[in-house]
Amino acid sequence: MSDNVLELEGVATYRGRVQILWDVSLEVARGETVAVVGPNGAGKTTLLGSIIGLFPPANGRVRVLGEDVTGASPEAMARRRVAVVPERRQLFGPLTVRENLVLGAYARSDRSTLEPDLNEVLELFPPLRKLLRTAASSLSGGEQQMVAIGRALMAKPELLLLDEPSLGLAPRVRAENFAALGRLAEGAATIVLVEQNLRMAARICRRAYFMERGRIVATGTAEDLVRSGRTYFMGPLGKGHS
Repeated sequence: MSDNVLELEGVATYRGRVQILWDVSLEVARGETVAVVGPNGAGKTTLLGSIIGLFPPANGRVRVLGEDVTGASPEAMARRRVAVVPERRQLFGPLTVRENLVLGAYARSDRSTLEPDLNEVLELFPPLRKLLRTAASSLSGGEQQMVAIGRALMAKPELLLLDEPSLGLAPRVRAENFAALGRLAEGAATIVLVEQNLRMAARICRRAYFMERGRIVATGTAEDLVRSGRTYFMGPLGKGHS
């Protein structure tokens, strides 16, 4: 029996009449943190959408914990404890930090550990302790990213998907948030990290898949892909390189 939490096999996905993904296959084992990297327009966000049911594949298979979930709705995927941190956070601005965090647990049947789970999130992101009653719309970008990750963790996910968590953040804040993600990875969380910043992703990901034009064109250890020169990454000051 496979120990993979996630398996994609030959996935092809359209958005409208335009094919975005072509024969994409990958796997993520339990407790593994894997990066999916590539330039803008490579199809990385569509890949995550294909996993969670926003963009159902036209061909191929998506399996979570060995079960075929191809085309299942986002609501059904949430009930299967697949949580996503979307690009640009997408918080509920008028709601407080606490309210946004608790909303992450909406699909859970067991809510008896809600407060202990909330405390775990606050231990991971200590700055949020003083902001629990603050409207999410008034937070900095880095603080909003902490809330978005924390909200996903409140679902107690079997699989955590992150879409460009470094996007638009100052280098210091980006490093702090990636340090928190590194602690999650060390704690045996199963994570798929979509990023342009391969060098940053390599700090916490052992393996990486490199995408171009909707296809997986290279795979290996993250460090090997950094050394190969066949990478696209954001430099230390946020400037793009190819």
